Amino acid sequence: MRLRAAASGFVVALLSVQGGEAMRLTAAASGFVVFLLSVPVIQGQYGWGVTYSSTEICAVKGSTVDMSCTYTYPSWTYGGDTRVKETIWFTKLSGNQPLDMKADSDYQNRVEYSCSEKSCSLRIRDLRESDSAEYKFRFITNQPDGRYTGSPGVTLRVTDPDLQVQVSRSSYSGWRDLKCHSSCRLPDRSSYIWYRNGQKIPSQTSSTYSNFFNYADSISCAVEGHEDFPSPPVCVDGQTCNRVIYTDRSICASKGSSVDISCTYSSDEIIKSKFWFSPERSHQWQSPSQPEDLSVDSQFAGRVQVLESERRRPTLRIRDLTESDSARYHFTFNTTGSFEWRSSLPGTTLTVTALQVQVTRITVHQSDTEAELKCHSSCSPAARLSYVWFKNRQKVTGVETSSFKGRVYPGDIISCALKGHENYGSPPVYAPRLPSVSVSPSAEIVEGSSVTLTCSSDANPAANYTWYKKNGDPDLQPLSKDPQLVFSSIQSSDSGQYYCTAENQLGRRTSGYIYINVKYGPRLPSVSVSPSAEIVEGSSVTLTCSSDANPAANYTWYKENQTLIQGPEGFYHFSSISSEDRGNYYCKSENQYGEINSSSLFIDVLYAPKFPRVTHSAEIVEGNSVTLTCSSDANPAANYTWYKENQTLIQGPGGTYVFYSLSSKDNGIYHCKSENIYGWLNSTPVNMNVQYGPRLPSLSVSPSAEMMEGASVNLTCSSDANPAANYTWYKENEDSPKASGQIFTITDIRAEHSGNYYCEAQNRRGRHNSTLQLIVVSRSMKSVAAGSMTAILLVIICLFAFFLIRQKRSMKQKAEGPDNNAQPNVGPVYDNCSATAQRNPSEEQDDLNYATVSFSKNQEDPLYSNVGLANPKRQQHEEEEEEEDEDGVEYTFVNFKSSSSSPELRCQEVSVEDSSALYSTVTKTPRV
Repeated sequence: MRLRAAASGFVVALLSVQGGEAMRLTAAASGFVVFLLSVPVIQGQYGWGVTYSSTEICAVKGSTVDMSCTYTYPSWTYGGDTRVKETIWFTKLSGNQPLDMKADSDYQNRVEYSCSEKSCSLRIRDLRESDSAEYKFRFITNQPDGRYTGSPGVTLRVTDPDLQVQVSRSSYSGWRDLKCHSSCRLPDRSSYIWYRNGQKIPSQTSSTYSNFFNYADSISCAVEGHEDFPSPPVCVDGQTCNRVIYTDRSICASKGSSVDISCTYSSDEIIKSKFWFSPERSHQWQSPSQPEDLSVDSQFAGRVQVLESERRRPTLRIRDLTESDSARYHFTFNTTGSFEWRSSLPGTTLTVTALQVQVTRITVHQSDTEAELKCHSSCSPAARLSYVWFKNRQKVTGVETSSFKGRVYPGDIISCALKGHENYGSPPVYAPRLPSVSVSPSAEIVEGSSVTLTCSSDANPAANYTWYKKNGDPDLQPLSKDPQLVFSSIQSSDSGQYYCTAENQLGRRTSGYIYINVKYGPRLPSVSVSPSAEIVEGSSVTLTCSSDANPAANYTWYKENQTLIQGPEGFYHFSSISSEDRGNYYCKSENQYGEINSSSLFIDVLYAPKFPRVTHSAEIVEGNSVTLTCSSDANPAANYTWYKENQTLIQGPGGTYVFYSLSSKDNGIYHCKSENIYGWLNSTPVNMNVQYGPRLPSLSVSPSAEMMEGASVNLTCSSDANPAANYTWYKENEDSPKASGQIFTITDIRAEHSGNYYCEAQNRRGRHNSTLQLIVVSRSMKSVAAGSMTAILLVIICLFAFFLIRQKRSMKQKAEGPDNNAQPNVGPVYDNCSATAQRNPSEEQDDLNYATVSFSKNQEDPLYSNVGLANPKRQQHEEEEEEEDEDGVEYTFVNFKSSSSSPELRCQEVSVEDSSALYSTVTKTPRV
């Protein structure tokens, strides 16, 4: 038989690969086919084949099973290289084609493939009894008709655990080694339950159990999770012991029918009592720990009977079954030796089901459906039964079989019952009634919330539902095929009209519309400005804000967070826009579900320049680098022109005019002009008044003639300065000022007023001073002045003679040529002519004095020589060089050895190499 099966699998593969040629071969040479069927190894000649690791597998419900195979195929055919494109496992056909188990709803999320090159395995989890079938492997290549199915496949039998207790004796009296054995493969790491005389043995989970037992003890085992399917109890010693063996572990019966539940029991002791009971009714027992006899249960009054036609084979018969009779039923007995059979060991489970009408075939017409119905129970009836059919609650005559054929119209209801048990008929079947739709929550629907639409219809078989959204598309795509359409977070786009259809094998109905109005907060507002072209000051402008919201939003306009207007319209209007309106605007859209601000909108208002303003970068002080800046509010930006007393200086967009080093010549009136295409405007004039410190003061004496004792003298000081200078007079060697003001007046002048006076001119920008010498002359000093003048003339004559002699020698040396061996010819030279007075040698110390020679412009005036000591308090050499006067006082160095009144002029003879060794210093002082 296995040989024929393998050969048959080859024939199928041959037909699949070779196509029509194989058909002709089979028709023409049936003897060859017979030969192939008898010799399965021929299959390998063509290189196509599938080899399964096991061909029969038994597994327990709820466990996991693995099937595996290897396969071969020719690496090359006339079509080229062979490659595998698809591999599947299957047990069913769909349209004469294998149905991949991954696509089979019966195996959804329970199957897994693990395939590599030329091998593939199948894993099925959570096995069910309905999984019992033959499983085949199929692969498809890139060759035309290059596909192969391994047949026969793997036969899987899924069942309850088929357990047996195996007993082994030992040398010890009463000691037994027990093992719980299954003919089917059990799940890995299974835990076991052991029973002794119907009572569960605690803490025993292994498949083996060893202990001392009594000769009357019976043992049973079960797999945890499959407690309803224990092994039959076995006697540990001999054939006779205390035990109960149920004929059936489970019974399924139809509602209204009768059922017999039976068992056998044994004991070596005298039976004192025996009865049937149901643990599910323990809440009705007078003592929960003591079972009660079902034959006296009021719920079963008149429906329960206990029969015992054979010795120790009691049968519980229950008539007119109802669904509430579904329960576990146990048998127990007591002996005179105080033994009681316990109820931990499962008994017989009864399941009572109602009849059901199944739709086996339909043909849909425009107004009705031609259907074939079957009266069905999930429990197989005990004998051949007669049926009664009802249509619209009226009995259908002439039909007593389990099948009914006829036309079913919308609104028709059809049911069936067992003949004689019409009161226990099946639920009626009918096409769906008009579906009703509802929405939850029924209050306002807010965006983001969870919303459920429910479609319901009275139908049997139960209707299948499909949800749609109305959008005008005739080819609507379904949204859901569940009774409920769930929006976990509904959005505004989900607003609209919805409807559903309810459909079963007997018909289809469509619901009415339900409108979903989703309430939501405003979306991001859009803002716009009209006109959209350039906005010129004085024109009319409107801002518009709009936002999608439900309910409609209110709008608020803002300018830089300053509220402008609020209302439902979303408009803000400028009847005559001004430059002050230039800036960033935005609006806020809000309703009770939220608020949101728009993006910023910049309004650019174009206008002529306004109020040019002139500033300077530093103080207006001589020498400073100063930048004049003209700024004006204008849009577009202004061009600027600078003017000084209406004379154009510079023009450009910068608006600045730079003085790199200010001077008094930069004084004047300045202004700028700001202009763009919309107009122009001049700034306010700015007076550039450059400030500077006092210049070197100019000193004068009035009267300018000879100052005699007792006269009045005015010393005058003047200096150019901005701001005007303040003047202070000092006399050398005195700390306190003599006077303040531009004119210093000395009345009743005396000889002690003689000396150096200087004037200091000062303002906040600086100070400067000049010095003059004041000499008060008495008449007795005239002769002294004459002598002094004579000495000065002698000094001048000596110097002149010296220069003449030196010049002649120089000319002679040039004429004779240089003599390198000659010594320098140094003749007597007179220098440092001085007036010398007689005094002690120890007192000889040179003092530097000034001799003041005053030249009068009047030739008739006498010539005076005023000589006095001078020691200025401050240095004035640079100032005296800056201020020279051709008619002023001239100074020469005069060296006095003593202060005697009759000095002696003396010229000392000195030796010098050339004329550069002689110095004569002449300085000028301001004219007094």
